[in-house]
This record gives sequence, C-alpha cells and structure tokens, in this order.
Amino acid sequence: MKYFSLIVLFMLFSCGNKEDILLPKANVTIVKNVEDHSPIYIFFRTKEKDTLAEVNRKNEIISTNWIFNIDKRLPLRLVIPEVMKLQQKKREEKAHKNELAQNYYSYADSIGKNLAFIPFTKVFYKLEKPKLGVVVFFTKNNEILVDNIKVKQEELQVYLNKLSSDKPNKYVFCFDKDLSFGSFIQDKIFINNLNQPSSEFYTKYEEFIY
Repeated sequence: MKYFSLIVLFMLFSCGNKEDILLPKANVTIVKNVEDHSPIYIFFRTKEKDTLAEVNRKNEIISTNWIFNIDKRLPLRLVIPEVMKLQQKKREEKAHKNELAQNYYSYADSIGKNLAFIPFTKVFYKLEKPKLGVVVFFTKNNEILVDNIKVKQEELQVYLNKLSSDKPNKYVFCFDKDLSFGSFIQDKIFINNLNQPSSEFYTKYEEFIY
C-alpha cells in the first residue's frame, strides 16, 4: 500500500491539483520506461447515482508518447469512447505527427514495485460485436468465453491450439462493456502472453467492446 500511495502522489503532482487516480495493478511489467511522454488522465467521478469519466489532457503534446492514466474503477463503456477520441485525434494529426510516438496504458506492478506500461497504439476499438473470427470474450464476471463456450484462463492457450482450421485462426478479443478498467488491464497482460498467429494474417488489430 505504501508503494501504491507513492504512485497516487505522483499523479497528484503531475496534474497540478488535488486529484487521485487508483491505477490498475498486475504482477508483471510489460514496459518499464517510457521517455518523452505526455500524461493523459481519466478520473473516476460520481454525480448522484451516475458514474462519470472525466478526461484531463491539458498536458498532451501530439509528437510525444502518450501515457493514459485511467482509474481502475471505471467501466469500459465510459473509458473506451474517450480513448477512441484521443486516438483518432493523434492519428489524424499532420503538422506535428511523429510516426514513432506510441500510446500506453499505465498500471502498478505490485511485484516489481514500479510503474509499468502496456502499449496499445495499433489497437482499433469497435463498440460492436465482431462478425468474423474466433471470439474470445472476457466477461464482467472475469470469465472467458470462446465462441460462447466457457474456458478456464489457465486452459485457454491449449484450447485455442486445439481448434481445427485449414489456416491460422484469427482470434478476436472482446470485452464486456461493464468490465472494470482494472480487470481489462489484467486481461490485456494475459493476452500479451498468449501465442497467437503471425501478424501477417491481420490487416489491423481490432478489439471489441459490447
């Protein structure tokens, strides 16, 4: 808890005012250091009985790497539309575009005791159900469904490997719109460790939220 408090304080000073963000946690680091970056914050807010996502992007610089610091309590239905808007803005920029600049989600590595990051620059989000591919769906109850069949997380790789096909299967990763952002990051890290078909079979990498 002490280390996590330090991360929250880092957020407070970065924002320049008294705000806090509860970062997602995981037990592994995907990327440890990101140089030349701009922070973007999405805060958890409540108004009466409603939950709101409040975006603070005052410090964004198009030509830098963007680090998205997002409160883990927020559901994807509120987070992803805001992320999509920012992604689109960066992709459409012409004057100050930097082809090497990446987008990252931040989280706390509770084992390594450091701030960590996971890239998502090449992800195109879709707010709908996919029409093709092997659907791997992460539910809000932390279950995994493969084409509507429940599969245990520790058995998913073996299950996917056994799927018959005359060519490499295209796995389509989908997430419940009510899944918390904290669980989403843990699922993303899990997916990162799966053995998937070569990227040459993908025209672009899409993830579906519904």
